[in-house]
Amino acid sequence: MWDNPTMTTTADSKKRIVLSTAKPGDVFDVHRQGSGQFLLVRLARPEPGARMNRTQCLRAISAAPLHPKMGWEMLKALTREP
Repeated sequence: MWDNPTMTTTADSKKRIVLSTAKPGDVFDVHRQGSGQFLLVRLARPEPGARMNRTQCLRAISAAPLHPKMGWEMLKALTREP
């Protein structure tokens, strides 16, 4: 019983509660278990990946599909009335 002590807490006006063992940035999955009982499951944070260097960033930017395939003059010609 001492390994898992009972903890009670009160929600504030914005329906928030404070957990003594939670750290900033922790994410919990909330499961409803019957009449007014909830189970909080702490979700594991993914490990951050390695940072890209300058060459890798430039390569990713040039390979990104979200850059224009036509020039401004062609775009003006297609969108303006004659």
